[in-house]
Amino acid sequence: MKNILGKKHGMTRVFSEEGIVEPVSVLEVGPCVVTQIKTEQKHGYQAIQIGYLAANRLNAPEAGHLNRASLVRHLREFKVTDLGDSQVGQIIDVGMFQPGDFVDITGISKGKGFAGGMKRHNFRGGPKTHGQSDRARAPGSVGAGTTPGRVFKGTPMAGHMGSQTITASNLKVIMVDIERNLILVKGSVPGSKNTILSIKESKKGNKGS
Repeated sequence: MKNILGKKHGMTRVFSEEGIVEPVSVLEVGPCVVTQIKTEQKHGYQAIQIGYLAANRLNAPEAGHLNRASLVRHLREFKVTDLGDSQVGQIIDVGMFQPGDFVDITGISKGKGFAGGMKRHNFRGGPKTHGQSDRARAPGSVGAGTTPGRVFKGTPMAGHMGSQTITASNLKVIMVDIERNLILVKGSVPGSKNTILSIKESKKGNKGS
């Protein structure tokens, strides 16, 4: 499996060989360093932990954990079925991807503050006729009467919108720039500019390609 970290730069567009305009997200990917290898015998599962972006300020536990690898700012762990020849300190970069690959990209979506029910859950609002004048954007009834006499957990209501972990699946890699550590993927990815992203090979997309 191909697993790496990167950050979002923004969106642009490119033209295919057929002259078709394709919207793409520009991602700066790696280089990353393998900071830990977890095995079935020692940890109960197989995974590779990788680090991204150099760090110059770490507390004692963080520095101790990274004493055999580079000091990095961001750590992510990816479960794998085959560790292969992975080693602590190994450098991985954008060269692992090729145009035509499919990837799953995970990141934190843009935060949108406190939002009402109509914006957050696409409620239609209240009636706009028969004398109703001040409840157009109200959510309406949220609970039952005497039984059960409470509001169920998870009821769609107003609240904090955005800032959630989102995965965009099966995005096609359009272009790879090894010199500048950039890849262009078709479509949008979660987050705003400089959002840290986890990028891994898409099983479903690559299987079907």
